[in-house]
Amino acid sequence: MKPEKARSKSNASPARIAAFEILLQVARNKAYASELLHSRAHQDLSPADHGLATELVMGTLRWLSFLDHQIAQVSNQPLTKLDVEVLIALRLAVYQLNYLDRIPPSAAVNESVELVKRARKYSAAPFVNAVLRKIDRLKFATREASSLSSTPEIADRLSHPSWMIERWVQRFGLETARKICAYDQEAPETAIRIFNRDAIAELESVGIELGKGRLLSSARLLRSGALNSLPIFREGRIAIQDEASQLVALLIGPGKRLLDCCAAPGGKTRILAEQNPKSLIVAAELHPHRARLLHKLVRNQNVAVVAADARALPVATQFDRVLVDVPCSGTGTLARNPEIKWRLRPSDLVDLQKRQAAILDSAMNQLLPGGKLVYASCSLEREENEVVVENAIESRRDMRIVNCLEELERLRKVGELAIDPDSLISGQYLRTIPGIQQCDGFFAAILQKSA
Repeated sequence: MKPEKARSKSNASPARIAAFEILLQVARNKAYASELLHSRAHQDLSPADHGLATELVMGTLRWLSFLDHQIAQVSNQPLTKLDVEVLIALRLAVYQLNYLDRIPPSAAVNESVELVKRARKYSAAPFVNAVLRKIDRLKFATREASSLSSTPEIADRLSHPSWMIERWVQRFGLETARKICAYDQEAPETAIRIFNRDAIAELESVGIELGKGRLLSSARLLRSGALNSLPIFREGRIAIQDEASQLVALLIGPGKRLLDCCAAPGGKTRILAEQNPKSLIVAAELHPHRARLLHKLVRNQNVAVVAADARALPVATQFDRVLVDVPCSGTGTLARNPEIKWRLRPSDLVDLQKRQAAILDSAMNQLLPGGKLVYASCSLEREENEVVVENAIESRRDMRIVNCLEELERLRKVGELAIDPDSLISGQYLRTIPGIQQCDGFFAAILQKSA
């Protein structure tokens, strides 16, 4: 199908237009949906429209392969031959037909036809209308996750790549792999970090309902209300941050000089500053534009931001605490970043591991004798976690692994950790698993340099 020059006036709703445009950027530019949803381009959406756009974007990405399977069953053209605009319009409608009971099927179908016209794909409008009406009549059946008993069934019905599930089955067992996939298919709870004493009362005064954190006593969970438009959120007095991510930063503990090697977007950096208000903190970020955003976030705090590659830090001093939250595959965050599972390939893990090992090696050189380092990732994969740490230890006689249970016990004793520390331990390491814990999947190891 070739683009057509004319453009009609669109009758599609603002929420669906926004969702369509975001999904196009995700497909064309490998953008991240969560960032686009909170970008300036869509800040004028009403709370209701923003909520629907978020539901449509994230739901479509979570269930993408299942949606494509349904489209392929009734389409007289291979999906690979469809223009991306047409395919995205189809996916949006099929998601609504399957998972949003409150939306009339006619609205889902008609608005996707309008989206195709708006994208100048007029000749495809009858095709889109016919495909969607066939799918609506067929009413494809879904199955409860608990009834799925094999990797192919989980991949098909819970919309994950088979290779990814096979790895998790081998690592964690079938039941846990199924729970991970089921968790990834639901909108996760919104956890927040409070950086201002008056924030809770201020949020409650405008109708925001909060609940207690599941992992951390200092965390809060959003029960009802929207945060994005509130001054308290835009001013940085609160931050949206997964509880497992918060916990990783708290593992660092007190220090006089602290280094955050891969600091953006800055949530963990802020916790380091909060916990160590009189200490020197250096936050390094590879990309200059992200470093500038980080600088704005931590301004007026005891943080020096450096735009630099963590593998070759231009910092002469050494530190008694170092956080190494490495760039990774992100397979522990698929509930929040579902596009990752459709982009990632097994070969990517090899390249990521090389980079992670180089960052960790550089970070160990920045550590003072007797100092501690936390290596962390939001990946579920051994190659990015245990393998990186254990290979590093083999080549460094001056470093040893400290059991994370020691630090978790400290956090429990001071009233920070709200659950049994043993439930977060895998060997000597911290490990959270989506669907087992109600949070992202994080790994952390604590290393100490000989005094």
